[in-house]
Amino acid sequence: MACDTNPTGAELLVATLVRHGVDTVFGVPGDTGVILYDVFARHTGALRHILARDERHAGYMADGYARTHRRIGVCEASSGGGAVYLAGGLGEAYASSVPVLAITSDIHRRSRGSGAITEIDQEALFGAVTTWCRTAERAADIPALVAEAVATATGGRPGPVALIFPEDVLEEHAAAAVPEGDPVLPAARPGASEFAVAGVAADLARAERPVVFAGGGVHASGAWRELLALAEHGALPVATTIHGKGAVPEDHPLSLGVAGGNGCRGYANDYLAGADAVLIVGSRANSTDTNGYTSPPRDPGVRVAQIDTDASRAGRNFPGSVPLVGDAATVLDQLRDRLPAAPAAARAAREADIAAVRDAWARTAADELPDPGEGRLQPREVIRALHRVFGPRAWVVADPGTPTPNLSAYWESAGEGWRVVIPRGHGPMGYAIPAAIGVAVAHPGERVLCVTTEGSLAMGVGDWETAARLALPITYVVLDNTSMGWIKMLQHLFLERRYFGVDPGPIDPVPLATGMGLPGARATTLDQLDVLVKESVGRQGPSVVHVPVPEHKDAPPPVAPWEAVLTGRSTGRPVY
Repeated sequence: MACDTNPTGAELLVATLVRHGVDTVFGVPGDTGVILYDVFARHTGALRHILARDERHAGYMADGYARTHRRIGVCEASSGGGAVYLAGGLGEAYASSVPVLAITSDIHRRSRGSGAITEIDQEALFGAVTTWCRTAERAADIPALVAEAVATATGGRPGPVALIFPEDVLEEHAAAAVPEGDPVLPAARPGASEFAVAGVAADLARAERPVVFAGGGVHASGAWRELLALAEHGALPVATTIHGKGAVPEDHPLSLGVAGGNGCRGYANDYLAGADAVLIVGSRANSTDTNGYTSPPRDPGVRVAQIDTDASRAGRNFPGSVPLVGDAATVLDQLRDRLPAAPAAARAAREADIAAVRDAWARTAADELPDPGEGRLQPREVIRALHRVFGPRAWVVADPGTPTPNLSAYWESAGEGWRVVIPRGHGPMGYAIPAAIGVAVAHPGERVLCVTTEGSLAMGVGDWETAARLALPITYVVLDNTSMGWIKMLQHLFLERRYFGVDPGPIDPVPLATGMGLPGARATTLDQLDVLVKESVGRQGPSVVHVPVPEHKDAPPPVAPWEAVLTGRSTGRPVY
């Protein structure tokens, strides 16, 4: 994109974004941003603007785009309420280490301190949900600030950054060189200390029961092949967090599937709990990821190492562990070079052990569930029916609540991509509807499955119109248990069934969908679900399928702490 010899700040901003490989911005216009939108309008051939219906949703769109595309996602909002809403859409990206550039306009510099209608300290506002935040005080500074923002968002531990532009700076003319940059993640691939790598490789080689525990950092690094190569070379079983789901193909003989407190196949937790050497790759390994630090345990007899790009996070939750600070793909290759190939007998024994526990779990998971009645379907069977239609290579975006544990346990992903996107940084309701739009924009022509709930629908429904306007190939499946089911389950298990504040009125997704131009229908049998989902896949644009399901207290999902209470093994409420 050519830039005038005396461009405005807004023109410099757009030119620098384009020179850094940015081709999409998700946003909502406002008073202080009209100059920027005038420049957007003149450069639609180089930079596509996606109009969202809510600034939070613009942030979630950029998040979904970035996770599955491994390029920085860009969102935009104006001052005041727009910036406040956008901050709410960045918390998940911050906690999940997703590279997002948030651009906001602000009041005129002369109006600072005057009580202007949209005045707020945006740097303070964004401070808790970004890794870096700056205000452009001169138009001439804009190209360098954009370059620094992109480099910060994609370098080291990725995360959201914010750039704030007073409206008069966007109008100000200035001559400035426009640098080039790269929006791709990761920005660099440093290795870890060879001494530390050698020690960890020796620990894995000596272990009788080694295991790899992979998180979202594998996806951020694009380290799928390196992880699989190491696992196959050393016969290392691989469990994942929810964010790490699909880090290796989940039907692989060495795959244990998802572990942790939410959505685990029980044998994955058992395997980690009994491990004598654990390699954590790109995960916070927090209490939920590790089922209360029991899988793996904080035990001096268990040798733990952790690969992370952030030195402050590597080994933080496991005292005495070995930090391997570097890019996941690079460090996994370093380990493979140092690790001897596993003996054939050890390989055969480990694969046989995994096959046995997987088969036993599959038999239990195939047990017929009771009919929930009233036209409701069991969530487990809904997920399996969807998998039969979409297959393991589908892009899937899901909300908290019913979708999360059921997808984590019962959906098998083919790997080689962050194909199952579930927000586990903060777990915000209302994430999936807009995030699915970001995924669909990142992968043109590929159908996206979005599994949401009626509670999240209440927070995100406006952007069904966006999906319809853009004719995006998204199948929205709404699992409706008519309650704030997760919180109600906590009250059921731990507060002697004292239910309060968890039973709002009903929401009917079908007329909401049709009112915004999406075909919508309700499935009350698995046969109906199969027909409706296949019809949605055959359409050009988005569609909605409403599926009534039972509450968690009536059909408990695979949540390890809840299962422990229901089977009498525990009475305590999980501590996050």
